[in-house]
Amino acid sequence: MKNVTSDRVRIKDGFWRFYADLNRRVTAHSVYDRFKETGRFDALRCDWREGEPNRPHIFWDSDVVKWMEGIAYLLEEAPAPDLEQKVDAAVAEIEAHQRADGYFNSYFLSVEPSKIFTDRDRHELYCLGHAIEAAIAYHRATGKERFLNCVLKYVDLVYRVFVAEGSAAFVTPGHEEIELALLRLYDYRKDPKHLELARFFIDQRGNNDKEDTRDCWQADRPVREIREAVGHAVRAGYLYTAMAMLAATDGDEALKTACERVFSDITTRKMSVTGGVGAEHDGEKFSYAYDLPNSDTYNETCASIALALFGNAMQELVLDSRYGDAVERALYNGFLAGVSLDGDKFFYTNPLEIDRKKYARSTYQPICERVKVFRCSCCPPNVVRVLSSIGRYMYTVGENAIYCHQFASSEVKLTVGGKEALLAQETNYPCDGSIAFTYHGAPTTLYVRIPDWCVEYEGETENGYAAFSVSDGDRVEVTLPMAVHFVEANPYVQDNAGRCAVQRGPLVYCMEEVDNGENLRDITLLENGEAQVKTEEGLPAPVLYMSAERRPKTETLYALKSHARVPFTARLIPYFAFANRGASDMLVWTMVK
Repeated sequence: MKNVTSDRVRIKDGFWRFYADLNRRVTAHSVYDRFKETGRFDALRCDWREGEPNRPHIFWDSDVVKWMEGIAYLLEEAPAPDLEQKVDAAVAEIEAHQRADGYFNSYFLSVEPSKIFTDRDRHELYCLGHAIEAAIAYHRATGKERFLNCVLKYVDLVYRVFVAEGSAAFVTPGHEEIELALLRLYDYRKDPKHLELARFFIDQRGNNDKEDTRDCWQADRPVREIREAVGHAVRAGYLYTAMAMLAATDGDEALKTACERVFSDITTRKMSVTGGVGAEHDGEKFSYAYDLPNSDTYNETCASIALALFGNAMQELVLDSRYGDAVERALYNGFLAGVSLDGDKFFYTNPLEIDRKKYARSTYQPICERVKVFRCSCCPPNVVRVLSSIGRYMYTVGENAIYCHQFASSEVKLTVGGKEALLAQETNYPCDGSIAFTYHGAPTTLYVRIPDWCVEYEGETENGYAAFSVSDGDRVEVTLPMAVHFVEANPYVQDNAGRCAVQRGPLVYCMEEVDNGENLRDITLLENGEAQVKTEEGLPAPVLYMSAERRPKTETLYALKSHARVPFTARLIPYFAFANRGASDMLVWTMVK
């Protein structure tokens, strides 16, 4: 099975068109402006000197090239001459200042040229990995070869230093990413050297005595022996994605089994209801099983992206809807919360509860409003590249079969039975669950994922997919009932004992103080009360109005239990939309009766 690349998918309208347009109109430009202001693009000249402002940082190059990758995907869809010119200018700087042997890193060439390839955790290979992905995307979108030639030259150097000579001071990168990038490069160029290098970095992790093997590095054991997700959540997600990609390429059953184990560990024991992962703010890492706090969880935006990438890679290995379910949960909730509705402000971390009074007295204080740039600004350009390539998560093509994993009003060009085919999808998802497919091409089978939240679906499924035989001109209609559901957490998730999250379709909902008054934790939603679904201006998905009650205000600190309650109608908004109206307390997990 093979995932369909984003250049083959066109988002037509609806929810993801709203975000695609926002990205093209606002987000891509805003991220560029902030990176220009903070010196990230100027650093590519490699001429910074001590005492000057905007000292380059070890991962600035990754910020820039992720943005460039996002622009490449925008160019696949439609011209954007001003953005393309900015990418070309950046490529020119990289080309002009790349060393003769292929090395390029604006930090090391400017600040510490004597320490190249000496420190495992200094992000050199991580930056190269993102540059590889960007160069592939830009070459595919424009046909321009300069950027791709730069990274190919750099990859040749890395192969020589790490594989042929073993002359670097470390064997595998501290921050994974180059592994999956090399596998994409192999898929694009079919150069066996790129596959060999990817395989080397994956196989050597946790399998040599030259490096720190603590689990925070995902290096405590060889990858085929991994049993649970540990360490920095973004690094882990990128590694697991590469493992799944290599398992598919090599037909490696041991690697595939390890991927299935770790994916299950994440999604059944270490994932927030929003698809956020990496709960521990100390080290940005996975915590122990079922430790899923709300107000002080970390849940980095990039970690939700990494989970979506991992799930997407698993869709090429195993036909099971739980991978698409996780991708959906991450994209619609944990990821989208990372960008504001006006497109130019971002969250690095994504809590499930905001209590501003508690934060004021805490040593760990997540921000309550999105900002335009961070000192560590990995998330904003990641948002740009995901929003501009959302089509990559939608379809997989197998032997005489099409698998639809995600839903959006769109058209996709496919190759079925060696011939071109076209599949159109019409839907207003996630506002409602009506989905219609129109197919043109050779006879095949269309498999449509039935999400795990859709317990009301009455048709037959196989591994979570409904199957439909289609021929040229056929139309298939699927209806996914979208009831409002109350979701319980596992009893071991102690922070959520006795509480429920509200979900409709793929969207998790939350309450904000600005709508419901203070003391959100005292609100009880009524399970058998009224629940209205309303479309409101300014939001690309509906809000909920639900019957609720709270205790009356009192000056008494303690009193005998009373049944007195004040009824009211609670307003719940999609989780991704919180904190767009100023700082406000927020709550996902609430009491229900």
